[in-house]
Parts: sequence; structure tokens; C-alpha cells
Amino acid sequence: MHLVAPSVLAADFTKLKDDVQLADRGGADWIHIDVMDGHFVPNITFGPVLVSAVNRVTDKFLDVHLMIENPDFFLEDFAKAGADSLTVHYEAVVHLNRTVNTIKELGLKAGVAINPSTPTEMVKEIINDVDMILVMSVNAGFGGQKFIESSYRRLSEVKALIPKGRDVHVEVDGGVTTDNAGKLVKAGADVLVAGTSVFKSGDIPSAISKLKSARPA
Repeated sequence: MHLVAPSVLAADFTKLKDDVQLADRGGADWIHIDVMDGHFVPNITFGPVLVSAVNRVTDKFLDVHLMIENPDFFLEDFAKAGADSLTVHYEAVVHLNRTVNTIKELGLKAGVAINPSTPTEMVKEIINDVDMILVMSVNAGFGGQKFIESSYRRLSEVKALIPKGRDVHVEVDGGVTTDNAGKLVKAGADVLVAGTSVFKSGDIPSAISKLKSARPA
């Protein structure tokens, strides 16, 4: 069974607490938080203060996606803020094994994300050390972008890289909707990150329910 992780990037920040708690009660498995620095991606979002705020209003697993340069400088800050997992980008880290090990030493789940133009085989050497691989299905930086069709193939490729017996989540982020959720699950996605299609839907619990009930198609 796949998980649904609504992304607060698309929430209404004038009532963030209400939106997060509505997603929580509506059946969200995780809460996804996109951290952007204006350097690695062309947008600035939030830092540990926002993670701490979300942590105070929900008991859900906080899935923190670091779209930032030099993430090693901030891992401990996000851990202290209440993150349950930290995902760093393959493209942003020089010593990936060291970074993944540091995240685990902080007591968190460790993930590695890859951008749409990064070959999936790049995660082969790290896949035995991580808890999750995040396949970006849009170019990181902004919510509401058009889904990149090659992502289905890329999800399947990543799934095939996971050694037998290893429990590694395959997460997809970007352009996820109720229309493509079933196909994403069929391709290998275990975790669906959805921002716009949940928080801009007009009915957050219903949107989450539809994503959770999606079947491989």
C-alpha cells in the first residue's frame, strides 16, 4: 500500500495550522516540507522554524526535502526542529555517504533525491545505505509545475535497483494528481507527494482519500 505525503508548499500560509491539521485528520500518512534556498533552486521557502511550527501541530511523520546547497551545515538544525526524515539531493552533495550517515546518526530516516535530468543509475552506489529515493517528476523549485512523462520510466528504473530484501521507499514529487496516481503506483512509487492537488483542491480530505485509494493502472 502506498503512502500520501501532502506538501505544505501549496498550503495557505495564512492558516497553515488549519491546513496541516485538516490533512492530518484527512488521512495523510506523512507531511512533506520542501526547503529551498534560492541557490540550488530558484526559490526560497522555509527553514527549521517552519519545520518546528508544523511539528507542534501534528504528530505525523515529517518528511523534509532539502533542496539546498551545503545541506550538511543544516542537518542538525532540522533534526532538532522535529524532522523525521531528511532527503538531500544527489546533485548538491559532494560526499553523499558521509551526509547519509550523518542523517542516520541524528536518528532520522535518510533519503536521496534526483532531478529529472540525473540518470537513475547514479543512486546505485548509495541505495544500500538509504531509506528512500525521491524521484523528482518536475524541475525542483516551484509548485504547480507540469508533470514530466519520463518519470514513470525513471520510477521503474529506481525500483529495479533496490536489492531484494531491502526496505527502501520510492517517492515521487511534482505534478502528482488523482489522474496519474495509479500509474505512478504501478511504475513503482511507494510515496506520493502532492501539493497543489491536495491543498488547492477545495476539499483536502477528499483529495487525500482519492490519492490513497489509487490503484495501479
